[in-house]
Amino acid sequence: MPDFPNIILYAIPLFIIAMLLELYVTFKQGVNTYESKDAFSSIAMGLGNVVLGFVSKALVLLVFFWVYDRFRVFTLPVAWWSFLLLFFLDDFAYYWFHRISHQCRLFWASHVVHHSSEHYNLSTALRQTWSGGFYTFIFWLWLPLLGFHPAMILLQMSISLLYQFWIHTEAINKMPKWFEAVFNTPSHHRVHHGSNPIYLDRNHAGILIIWDKFFRTFQPELDHEKVIYGLVENIKTYNPIKIAFIEWFRMFKDVLTGSKSLKNRLLYFIKSPGWKHDGTGKVSEDLRNEWMNSKN
Repeated sequence: MPDFPNIILYAIPLFIIAMLLELYVTFKQGVNTYESKDAFSSIAMGLGNVVLGFVSKALVLLVFFWVYDRFRVFTLPVAWWSFLLLFFLDDFAYYWFHRISHQCRLFWASHVVHHSSEHYNLSTALRQTWSGGFYTFIFWLWLPLLGFHPAMILLQMSISLLYQFWIHTEAINKMPKWFEAVFNTPSHHRVHHGSNPIYLDRNHAGILIIWDKFFRTFQPELDHEKVIYGLVENIKTYNPIKIAFIEWFRMFKDVLTGSKSLKNRLLYFIKSPGWKHDGTGKVSEDLRNEWMNSKN
């Protein structure tokens, strides 16, 4: 098995230095992007993710090896060209994982953690799920099936996560046009964290923004529409336990309580956040259409 380092652990000191630098830069710019309780909540979520990651990554590695050993179609070497190919395929997998995590409540239940802050700074990047690592890996199962070594896949997934750290900031306005055209940037990702109707469920990219442009989920940041961070209905808590599990609780409450058919109970796992079996709910497309009609 290739001996790849756990780059996320090595990057933790750099995360701390970067946050302190961002705090200084935004303070000099007269922009208050940090709130102490919120930042500490985000850091606590990040630490919990790292600790639980030792268990979830072991599970993922076990499943990946099972697929790789028993069912792989090819055997791809650990080489520069296979890493280059894996870079694009992993990013493609991440796009669909991220997009479906906004469109299916079962996956939203873990992903909502990352969107629960009403602030946008580098500490927000650390606000990671405690539950997603145990089941969202299914979006990557086709990679060991193709013949990529599981250690390569986990390394590339870590590289993608590491890249996405720096884009959680308001200290950078725009990157050069060529960079904005190809890569995910702070401007693109600010849109993704917006609760404004026009920004909802847009810019799902990991590293390459090209997937959003190709699949028509791209939305540029608008000068006349300042991003409002957080959720459509914010959870208003700094408690890490509540942040980690409140949407799981709400989802199962919708599934198990009230008078509804078995089909509708199951649909609460599958349908988009905001969907209600009685038609009273509003999903992101409904909110966006209402906003667009109000502007006409």
